[in-house]
Amino acid sequence: MASSTTVSRAESDHPIPNALNILPGVFLLAGIGYAAKILERTINTYAKAHHWTFPNIEYVLWAILIGLVISNTLAIPKIFQAGIATYEFWLKLGIVLLGARFVLADVLKLGGISLALVVIEITLSLVLMTLLGKLFKLKPKLTSLLAVGSSICGVSAIIAAKGAIDADDEDSSFAIAAILALGALSLFTFPAIAHALHMNDVSYGLWAGLGVDNTAEATAAGALYSDAAGKVAVLAKTARNAMIGFVVLGYAIYWAGRGQAEAVTNKAAFLWKKFPKFILGFLLMSLLVGFHTFDKGQVASLGNLSKWAFLLTFAGVGLRTNFREMSKQGLRPFIVGALGEILIAGLTLGLVIGANRFWGL
Repeated sequence: MASSTTVSRAESDHPIPNALNILPGVFLLAGIGYAAKILERTINTYAKAHHWTFPNIEYVLWAILIGLVISNTLAIPKIFQAGIATYEFWLKLGIVLLGARFVLADVLKLGGISLALVVIEITLSLVLMTLLGKLFKLKPKLTSLLAVGSSICGVSAIIAAKGAIDADDEDSSFAIAAILALGALSLFTFPAIAHALHMNDVSYGLWAGLGVDNTAEATAAGALYSDAAGKVAVLAKTARNAMIGFVVLGYAIYWAGRGQAEAVTNKAAFLWKKFPKFILGFLLMSLLVGFHTFDKGQVASLGNLSKWAFLLTFAGVGLRTNFREMSKQGLRPFIVGALGEILIAGLTLGLVIGANRFWGL
């Protein structure tokens, strides 16, 4: 995987050493997240006191920027690596806890529109990336990985597809590098475009959830616009993530049919294995809130916990992004990825604007 560090998972038969191995990195994530909160508060207070016209930069972006500065200027010691790799766990935990801020009726209401747009987005992404891969003469399995990553959930989808289609490590590294680089750029471009177009929170959140590949970057891009947009982005992205098993299964069957991957003997078991389980936690939390299992204070506390979990996630996004390492992967995957992402971003933006016009998002 191309990133700021090569993070290896701690291997041990004893759970306590494993837990101790991740503590330094987790403390680093928490420290960066806390520093981002302080930086946001300090700069905004100072700007207000001195009557500056200064953009309100959310702690989300500060956490990512601090992580980016560290990962691109310093060599991160090995002792932090295992803990930094937990950022995906904090992302999933944050999404589950975020379910407390939805009632199931809200999920279902937006889910109908989102699901239709998700199917269209997935189809367009798969077709576009496949055509671009052939046009630029990328290796077929690298093209498949880029297509899966851009259509579903970025790095997680690439990793899931790699084993299913028996792709080379080099191909997965190229695909992951391209997706990570483009995801980092989306954090700056998506909010700027949305502000220029004066998009409302729901429309923008839906666009971020459809147009940004990695779940972490999609969540961050939504939160950078507003808290409400962040919630919608998570919901739309969750709908995309739920489709990962079906898309990966399709590619597995395709490559197995060509004798270049292991045949899928039990499709139901395959789908369950690939299905992101945290989605069930999100829905369960929404269901519990809908049945008033928690009082208002508890719901607020769960919502705050989700924000702290996301803080660790966003710090990890910055720490795992090293542009020098990504540049070593070669230009063609980035060109294909960039062209595809620009086209997908434009098409999904058009879909969301059209949906807003017809359904009043």
